[in-house]
Amino acid sequence: MTKKQELAIVGGGIGGLTAALALQRAGLAVRVFEQAPELAEVGAGISLSPTAVHGLNHLGLRDVLQREAYAPEDQVVRHFRDARPLSDINRGRSLIEQYGERYYLIHRADLHDALAAAVRANDPAAIVLDHRLVSLKQQGDRVHLTFSNGKQYEVDAAVGADGSRSVVREQLFGPGDPQFTGYIAWRGLVPMAKVPPGVLNPPSGIFVGPRHLVNRYPVRRGTLLNFVAFAERSAWTAEGWSIPSTVQELLDEFVGWHEDVLTFMRETPPELLFKWGLFDREPLTRWTEGRVSLLGDAAHAVLPFLGHGAVMAIEDGVVLARALSATPRIEDGLQRYEAARRERTTFIVLQSREAGKHFHHADPDSFGERSQGKPADERLGLFDYNPVTAPI
Repeated sequence: MTKKQELAIVGGGIGGLTAALALQRAGLAVRVFEQAPELAEVGAGISLSPTAVHGLNHLGLRDVLQREAYAPEDQVVRHFRDARPLSDINRGRSLIEQYGERYYLIHRADLHDALAAAVRANDPAAIVLDHRLVSLKQQGDRVHLTFSNGKQYEVDAAVGADGSRSVVREQLFGPGDPQFTGYIAWRGLVPMAKVPPGVLNPPSGIFVGPRHLVNRYPVRRGTLLNFVAFAERSAWTAEGWSIPSTVQELLDEFVGWHEDVLTFMRETPPELLFKWGLFDREPLTRWTEGRVSLLGDAAHAVLPFLGHGAVMAIEDGVVLARALSATPRIEDGLQRYEAARRERTTFIVLQSREAGKHFHHADPDSFGERSQGKPADERLGLFDYNPVTAPI
């Protein structure tokens, strides 16, 4: 792809903005079309493995991570009823020694804001808001985009980074068939000042119970506690991130759990508590059609049990820019990008399914034995990758 050509990114989430920044730093022209009237992200924490950290450092965001993210030394997995340790996961020095970077936990909006600011610093007009894509057509060497506000654009190539319900993916490959997994989740943010200090030792940890799981860790420089609580359900219809819930509904689901868990659940402000159903999709056999490709959840929506959704989107963005800047012909660059990414992302999608079954095993007492002394992400070799240096 040459520097005179322009690429459109549909979707201004973490994946889309990472790709935009990576493309800009490679000297390529890019325009991000976001459907929302304001650029914002949901209030939730995300994990950043060493692989994602390599990518973000490459894009000049090292200072942002060191300033805004929480870097755990240890994560302790505990029994739901009595809080006894089942497994101790080192997330500090051992990762730096083995993978060259550490593991971070960050508020999604903090990373999103930093990416948006970096993209706009390179080009104040790069992010176009209030543009919801309704159709996409390829004609010759041009891609035509039509938006719900009636505006139309022509670009040299386009990438759909518009999430698990991607319009771009549907335009290319038809409607998908998301299947409810039998899992639902709550996400909440609790002011740390309301959480007694002894409840968080160490601050980052997981509680495992029969068909239930609770993960919690600090964000916003330690001022908020982010938690995600998983449970099983026989049926669910809505596929969305922000269905309001109540603290009482959450507490009713976790009756009998250790007081450390119930304590921070009780302190959750109602306006910061949401629930959603977990839906799964079969991995695509291809992402690219001509001058259009996919990125992040649009290409490989993943269940959250390995914490790799944002990680894969960041990796995608870095590799996409490398592939396009290394290849004169756009179609070849997009194919090269997909070829470099599809095997890894498909593996993570499938292993995330298995991790969900593992965490929701009926007997938490056997958790330590089944974990083989290492967390699933390390055991599976997911950190043995660097998007900055991986072959393309």
